[in-house]
Amino acid sequence: MAGPQCCASPPQLDPGAGIGRVETFQHLSAYVTASPDAKAGVILISDILGFEAPKLRKLADKVAAAGYFVVVPDFFYGDPFILGSGDNPFAGVQDWLKRHEKAKGFEDSTKVIEVLKSRGISAIGAAGFCWGAKVVVELAKGEVLKAGVLLHPALLTVDDVKVVKAPLAILGAEIDESSPPELVQQFGAILSEKPEVDSFVKIYPGVAHGWTVRYDENDEVAVKNAEEAHVDMLEWLNKYVN
Repeated sequence: MAGPQCCASPPQLDPGAGIGRVETFQHLSAYVTASPDAKAGVILISDILGFEAPKLRKLADKVAAAGYFVVVPDFFYGDPFILGSGDNPFAGVQDWLKRHEKAKGFEDSTKVIEVLKSRGISAIGAAGFCWGAKVVVELAKGEVLKAGVLLHPALLTVDDVKVVKAPLAILGAEIDESSPPELVQQFGAILSEKPEVDSFVKIYPGVAHGWTVRYDENDEVAVKNAEEAHVDMLEWLNKYVN
């Protein structure tokens, strides 16, 4: 499910954040950051707060520095979820979700993959955050990804996990209403019964949903666990996307 945690601690969006550039991938704007001569690509799919989040772009730059061509598409077409004012800032999220269904995100992601392949990127992985994890799991049901990573996923179901084909890592928070630890452990149990699909499942203590890209820099526990999750994500991608 999607709940208030999905937009807690919202970032100050910055279209100029990061050391990369914004390009057009067919009809989509996308933040692009890449190592020279990269032949492997990684798509980072944002949470509902969008592709201009500075810490998401900082992470994209970190992945690019490891040797990848990294794309962070704007699957929301300039319409990230904006918290409302008043007693219920989360009001309106259901209408927003109807405008930005995962099926459209999946369709757009396949077009991004087509562009990457046309540029000579032969191996592609993807990592999704919250809403973005649902798109990644849809991609992981087919043959287009070498590996996927789901970070504090939302909207993910047991049925989704049962049919994945690509190697999959799921990185969950101890404090998470969208994917509580019990559900993440259930995902892990299902994956462990699929010997043909390599998997990695981990729950990070003391952190809440969204922590990997919305951590408080003054919170030592959150920073430590965010950095650890970034390392785990990159190690998983390095294992398969080459």
